[in-house]
Amino acid sequence: MTGLDEFLEGLVADADAVCLFSPGKSHYETLAGDDVVVVGPDNDVEADAFVKLPLEFEDLRDRIRFGVEGAVEHGYVEEDADLVCLAKVFGEDADTVARVRADEFEKSGVYGLFANSRAEPSVIRDVLEVAVELGKKGQKGKPVGALFVVGDAGKVMNKSRPLSYNPFEKSHVHVGDPIVNVMLKEFSRLDGAFVISDSGKIVSAYRYLEPSAEGVDIPKGLGARHMAAGAVTRDTNAIAIVLSESDGLVRAFKAGELILELDPEAY
Repeated sequence: MTGLDEFLEGLVADADAVCLFSPGKSHYETLAGDDVVVVGPDNDVEADAFVKLPLEFEDLRDRIRFGVEGAVEHGYVEEDADLVCLAKVFGEDADTVARVRADEFEKSGVYGLFANSRAEPSVIRDVLEVAVELGKKGQKGKPVGALFVVGDAGKVMNKSRPLSYNPFEKSHVHVGDPIVNVMLKEFSRLDGAFVISDSGKIVSAYRYLEPSAEGVDIPKGLGARHMAAGAVTRDTNAIAIVLSESDGLVRAFKAGELILELDPEAY
């Protein structure tokens, strides 16, 4: 096995840090002499450098991207660091090694979208997936725009008014249900924002957001939906996910700032 040993030794040689995904205590203690960043749902090993993983991210690339973005965001590693990532994919123990550069991933903003957000991570994921699917397929083959405001629903409702009847007023439906997602796509044809609670309950459709846009700085070329998304997230603890009808991109706003921009076709 000399050849394999040499290959593995070369794979990890001169790495700047190790990212351990959901490690056991023994793995962490074994690597205690190295620069180690732990990425997982909980910091069971009490690591000094820890990135909270809010979702499972079954796709390993997505998991590593999130962990690396978080490590850079927290200042645990440099933006051009060479990293060895250890993860479990097939069993209950670490079984997969990947070597990546932190700048290999174009910064997506996904970490900022999930980190320290008021809404449940699974709700944010479900809303993002609805927006992405709408961006891919449109409504009956035609491009559509949509605005989803997620979290802090009571305050958002106080800063908005109805444009039409609210089809969800007496319902108790939640985003993520396939039937409900079909309803969201259908209602997206009409004006106004969807308001969704921290737990994923759809509170309202057809809401006109009224917070002042004064002082909100969004990139040139973006329209009223994006301005409203920036303003409402500045004045509340909500996040906003916008599908642009003009360019088809999905953007997310948090605390009044654009934090994510992605192409649904490439997602």
